[in-house]
Amino acid sequence: MEIRVQPTPNPNAHKYVLPEKMFEQPLNASSPEAAAAHPLAVRLFALDDVYNVLLAQDFVTVNKLPATSWETVDQAVLRVLTEYFG
Repeated sequence: MEIRVQPTPNPNAHKYVLPEKMFEQPLNASSPEAAAAHPLAVRLFALDDVYNVLLAQDFVTVNKLPATSWETVDQAVLRVLTEYFG
């Protein structure tokens, strides 16, 4: 599955564009408790330094803590997305 990573205007958020629509209902979770409604959001919140997850149509947006590098987060998020949709 090809997933494109795009920066956003927020330097602490990246958008992961999926090849097709995967989500019928959007979910914006700002805590692990709010993420409990969706197994993918739960997996993303289990990653270090992730504090917000948005699932919508054909993309996932993840917010990270400012001190964390995108290299580390991008690799982890891409691994989770590939495993989840694989």
